[in-house]
Amino acid sequence: MQQRHDMLDPTPETGPIVEARQAPRFQPRTLSQVMRELAAREQGAVSVRCIRDALADRSFGTFLVLTSAINMLPFPPGSTLVLGIPIVLVALQMVAGRPTVWLPELFLRRSLSQKAFVSMTGRLIPMLERMEAWVRPRHWPFADRRRAERLIGLYAFVLGVAVILPVPFGNWLPAFACALCGLALSERDGLWLGLGVAIGLVSIAVIFGVVFVAGTLAMHWIAG
Repeated sequence: MQQRHDMLDPTPETGPIVEARQAPRFQPRTLSQVMRELAAREQGAVSVRCIRDALADRSFGTFLVLTSAINMLPFPPGSTLVLGIPIVLVALQMVAGRPTVWLPELFLRRSLSQKAFVSMTGRLIPMLERMEAWVRPRHWPFADRRRAERLIGLYAFVLGVAVILPVPFGNWLPAFACALCGLALSERDGLWLGLGVAIGLVSIAVIFGVVFVAGTLAMHWIAG
């Protein structure tokens, strides 16, 4: 009877045997891993469509990181007038609550040569890896994913506009802040989100300061 009682005993098993049976938590590939694999796989020109498809299983946060990080690279002056537009487009879709990222055909057809893409990822991947090493889920202030995407998307829209503005040396800091917010969203890291918001506010203040000083000097020059 004791043997039958043990067989019917509903008490759940505990211990290392049960823990070993539990499926491990799924860890999606990081953005740096995706870019490294894409650079190793592609042999010809790499289009924006190709990059978009490689990131198809990623969240809006990852697209925000990528579009922002590209604007942190040392491209010629004025390039952010074009490269900053995808930040705004992704941010607007976050605010609208779209389930997936959409980019216009004009951007999807644009491409980089294989040499230029390898050069870009050679600079971009180490920067992404340094950022990813410090990010983990902690102190996330949002219980609802849609609400988080909408609010962060609204802030990213403001930063994206700041990136596009033709302000000398005023593009890197808002792009950096936007990348931090996107990375925080993808990993639910409240500390990095707070840091991204703070740096974004500083960047906006710097831009207003530069514009104010430039306007004041221009008025004095005209009046003089």
